[in-house]
Amino acid sequence: MERVVEPELLDQLPATDPRAIHSRRDLRRINFWMGNFRLIEQSLARLRARPRTILEIGAGDGTLMVKIAEKFAPVWKKDIVVYFLDMRPSVSGETRHSIESHGWKTEVLQVNLRDWVQRPNPEQADLILANLFLHHFSFEELKVFFRTFSKVASTFLACDPRRSKASLSAIKLLWLIGCNSVTRNDARVSIHAGFRDKELSALWPRDSGFRLQESDTGWASHLLFAQKPNEAQSGKF
Repeated sequence: MERVVEPELLDQLPATDPRAIHSRRDLRRINFWMGNFRLIEQSLARLRARPRTILEIGAGDGTLMVKIAEKFAPVWKKDIVVYFLDMRPSVSGETRHSIESHGWKTEVLQVNLRDWVQRPNPEQADLILANLFLHHFSFEELKVFFRTFSKVASTFLACDPRRSKASLSAIKLLWLIGCNSVTRNDARVSIHAGFRDKELSALWPRDSGFRLQESDTGWASHLLFAQKPNEAQSGKF
């Protein structure tokens, strides 16, 4: 299946539009259905060093980080700084409070990722995390992003849709869990723009020193886990 990247409806709606609010709620259900948090959790549990700074790109409403904080705060402890990067972030005060109740700090960066990677000194992060986000971009753009990520972070983790006929066939079931027309349209678009095989690894800079693990996982997800071995021992648990 050839990869095709098209704009998604949710990205074109104001954050306060009822259809956008409904669709973000749909995405939380889809994440649960796909098992994305479980897949991300399994990868984070393999980190050899606790991150002191986390940058979530395409953070949306920030609810994924709430689950991460609840799961890992007892191990990673306090004094972790979380940056939410999004072109139109919708992270509520309640979400930030929930994360900060674990002794973590939060900061919202309202910026387009395309502009962020062009900054002379973009924010450094031990861990950069992306969930259902990379598929918005062309291979050429991702190659540029990965070059910056490899310079500012020691670990990168991304979970995106798997591009397959099986994933496409599941879209017709979304109405069963109450997904609206925006979500159903964007699901089709995101799968066509998703990934398979070692497409993402091929874009990562070969001279970065990172170890890469990329695979189809779950029933409709695709995972890339990149870690720099010579920095993995700093900040041990």
